[in-house]
Amino acid sequence: MEFKSILVEIKDKVGIVKINRPEALNVLNTQTLLELSKAMHNLSFENENVRVIILTGEGKAFVAGADISEMKEMRALQAREFSQLGQRVFHFIATQEKPVIAAVNGFALGGGCELALACDIRVASDKAKFGQPEVNLGVIPGFAGTQRLSRLVGIAKAKELIFTGDMIDAQTACSIGLVNQVVPADQLLTACLDLANKIASKGPVAVKLAKTVINKGIQADLSTGSSYEAEAFGLCFATGEPKEGMSAFLEKRKPNW
Repeated sequence: MEFKSILVEIKDKVGIVKINRPEALNVLNTQTLLELSKAMHNLSFENENVRVIILTGEGKAFVAGADISEMKEMRALQAREFSQLGQRVFHFIATQEKPVIAAVNGFALGGGCELALACDIRVASDKAKFGQPEVNLGVIPGFAGTQRLSRLVGIAKAKELIFTGDMIDAQTACSIGLVNQVVPADQLLTACLDLANKIASKGPVAVKLAKTVINKGIQADLSTGSSYEAEAFGLCFATGEPKEGMSAFLEKRKPNW
């Protein structure tokens, strides 16, 4: 399927989705959000061979925000609908079963930072910059940034970043837990592919269930989350994966998933 603002590539068991509006620093307009949604749905539901997805940007930006030129003339109802669209797309990225790695190659600001937050793992180039600068424009984050950022880095640090609109570098983002790791810019995609292939080599149903249980459990109390885990642990044994994985371990060979 052809897109105007998105590039999709599949390497073995890894799908790579690239926002491809470098002339506009990959800012998210309605069309790009809809194309991103379609691409992610295709990789999630229509390509069983893909086990991990990498999300990145073309050029010097990951995503530099939402499209200000589109938002500038919006009325309140239009703005709410735009916010809800972005939230739906990002919610799908966060909750669909396959792990998603954000390869943050450059500016991840506003909606771009929120997009990275919706991914499961964030690997940043040493040239990447992060921020929620919406208050500089008289608005707040609209794609669930107020919610995901505080859950990831803590409420005090999230308030500081959102209230000030400050931009931080990749090492600072890593130090506060916003980013999993920082790598040299020329090694970013290689590092993400290595990580994706490592994840793809594990039990595919087990990985999907682990993501689902973590996402559900973090919203619940410990007892409820633990019950989710027990149910999913049992479900693993209905798939046949544990038998193959444990047999491979005992036989000192790689499992055949």
